[in-house]
Amino acid sequence: MKNKLSAFALAIAALPAAHAVDLQAGDWTVTVGGNINAFYTQSSCNQAAGTVGGTALGDAALACGGKDSSTVIGNGLLPSMLSVGAKTRQEGYDIGATIGMGVATATNSAIGQNSVVDVRHAFVTFGNAEMGTVKLGRDYGLFGLTPVLSDMTLLGVGAATRATQNGRVSLGHLGAGMVYPGTYGQIAYTSPSLSGVTVDVGLMSPVDAANTASDSPQFQARASYAGQGFKAWAGAKSQKFDPRAANNTVTPAITAAPGFTMSAVELGASANSGPFGVVGTVQSGKGLGILSDGDQGSNTTTSTFVQGTYQATERVKLGLGWGKSKNDDGTGTALQSNQNVTGGVYYQLTKNLTLVGEMGQTQSKAFNGNSAKQDSVSFGGIFFF
Repeated sequence: MKNKLSAFALAIAALPAAHAVDLQAGDWTVTVGGNINAFYTQSSCNQAAGTVGGTALGDAALACGGKDSSTVIGNGLLPSMLSVGAKTRQEGYDIGATIGMGVATATNSAIGQNSVVDVRHAFVTFGNAEMGTVKLGRDYGLFGLTPVLSDMTLLGVGAATRATQNGRVSLGHLGAGMVYPGTYGQIAYTSPSLSGVTVDVGLMSPVDAANTASDSPQFQARASYAGQGFKAWAGAKSQKFDPRAANNTVTPAITAAPGFTMSAVELGASANSGPFGVVGTVQSGKGLGILSDGDQGSNTTTSTFVQGTYQATERVKLGLGWGKSKNDDGTGTALQSNQNVTGGVYYQLTKNLTLVGEMGQTQSKAFNGNSAKQDSVSFGGIFFF
């Protein structure tokens, strides 16, 4: 489970970077940007009653490395990242390409190589104002992307799960309020804006959850409205997962499991008025998973996230976010829910450097009543270039 969590966290590497350098060469514009971030995170874990199985983000096994407390000086929700893009206009079409590479700050060795490089987006786009835009390549999914980009902990830590932060990144409210949007090989289309409304549709390379992927692509769609100080969105995704046979020749130890069709929907909105900002979203569906498609089998999962922020001064923003991800079915020590609440102070020291302090609590509960809790404090900063 720790390795699986690390894989999910590493996928955060594709979140957008702030491009600061433009290079002009004839009809081409090349952009180079990225970020460097690091946070001191101190956590304590309390097993109130037994253990909680599965992807229990508050359980000591994942949250504190199996101990009562944990210290990590590593990345927050974003990895340190370098992003390079190129764009031009040819024969009436706007054409662009982007590739991004993320790296982690923390390791558990003083001599081991920190050489894991993760390329999570590499795509080309083409289109114009009349036809919209087509994307070809690897990038984030449509479902779940807007809530992640709206989460204040994007600049901080949120859920400080040691299993992911040591060698990867923290989780923000992923797995405790929202699912990770995922990175997929895809062909996607974005319509032109009509009175503030845009529509995105995409065919994604299907996810393989324990040798159950379909030979049909995953489908995702999103409709968004953006007005003055207000934004709303609705999304959906679906994929067939084939039955899993026992004594599989690839993984002989796995047991049989029935097939199912993932079907999930998402609704959300955000609003800003003066110094105040609010965000809310609900995601629910069969096979939606806690962190990724099908990671809880055919279980119906509902994730809810709400956040309020206050711009106290020109440079200081205060925020409080709460999220919960809950499975409908299960027995014994199986995971019933993860919940996270995070309060943060975000101080913009300069236009590119933000200093962050957060306090948070992540709780996990099992269907038999077992519970676990992680309390964390983090401080550090993120620099965009």
